[in-house]
Amino acid sequence: MIRPHQLLYGAGAALLVAHPALAQAAEASALAGTDTQRTLLWFVLSTLVLVLMVFLLLFVALVAWMRPQLRKLYDLPTVHDTWSGQVLGLLVGDARLVQGEVRDELLDHNYDGIHEFDNDLPPWWKYGFYATIVFAISYVTYYHVLKTGQLQGAEYAAEMQQAALLIAATPDDPNQLTTYQPLLVPAELSSGKSIFATNCAPCHGASGEGKVGPNLTDEFWLHGGEVNHVYKTIKFGVNGKGMVAWKGKLSGKQILQVASYVLSLQGTKPANAKPPQGEKEAPAKAVAKL
Repeated sequence: MIRPHQLLYGAGAALLVAHPALAQAAEASALAGTDTQRTLLWFVLSTLVLVLMVFLLLFVALVAWMRPQLRKLYDLPTVHDTWSGQVLGLLVGDARLVQGEVRDELLDHNYDGIHEFDNDLPPWWKYGFYATIVFAISYVTYYHVLKTGQLQGAEYAAEMQQAALLIAATPDDPNQLTTYQPLLVPAELSSGKSIFATNCAPCHGASGEGKVGPNLTDEFWLHGGEVNHVYKTIKFGVNGKGMVAWKGKLSGKQILQVASYVLSLQGTKPANAKPPQGEKEAPAKAVAKL
């Protein structure tokens, strides 16, 4: 005899077995629905473009067929000089509405034989100028008076904040600071010194005195002088400052060795040291010296 709890157990087991298949079926159904919607959207847009093109061709054909009648209407004195008449003129080949009237009237002065005509600016230019005035007033009102829209700085900060939320908090996340302690074992610092001499000395000097890169032996830092800030700078680099990212070229342990060695250079005062750059920070925790 099958007991009720056995039936429940069997049903649960069946659901567990069927769950991956149900998930895959749901995912496939969602993808199929998305493809159908995309296809339908392109079909509607294509149909709309086709209908607009047909109407445009019919309109051009109608204007060409009625052009003699439109020309007679345009030549009427009561129509010719009105604004609606100028719009009608565009259909019969008169572009006064856009180009304006050229009077070619000479002004009563000249400069070394150079005469100036008294012609108005083309209407298209004046309409464009008026549009820029309207745009400027709208822009100032929207962004600076009502403060409804975000200015470039605020928009950039918001986008960076959103981007930071999309990055997973992993050891490869440049927004997440590590919690390492400086290495104190002489062997680790010696390894850091070898890596520094091979990769870092060309820019920072053999003794960290600074060349293209900043001086690493004083108390001034551009991107933080605590070991985890130094680790981050070495690993991810600094865009636009010439400091390359050593992520992928050095292991995490090697980067920590270099960062610890850099901190061991504090106060060594090498010859020809580069002037301080950045902000002064309190000396970090005592670290071993080679």
